[in-house]
Amino acid sequence: MARIRMLTGVSGDGFVWEPGQVVDLPGPEAAVWADGRRAVMVREEPPETPEAAAPEKARRAPARPRGGGRTTRARQGGRDGAADAG
Repeated sequence: MARIRMLTGVSGDGFVWEPGQVVDLPGPEAAVWADGRRAVMVREEPPETPEAAAPEKARRAPARPRGGGRTTRARQGGRDGAADAG
């Protein structure tokens, strides 16, 4: 059996499924319903929360400048790109 979560309401002869309802179906039938419009497959393991993913992102090294543009000194200084001497 596979589990799907309904995205839209569906009713038929002897059944009514509402949006958000989790339904157990045989695997092939669940795959047909879980097309991303009517339903989606329910994962067995809990999804990763943003709080759990945040430390991984914090461990990344900061991005290095790619260069090729104007230098920082040119943005700070006078007309010729040099910092003011005084």
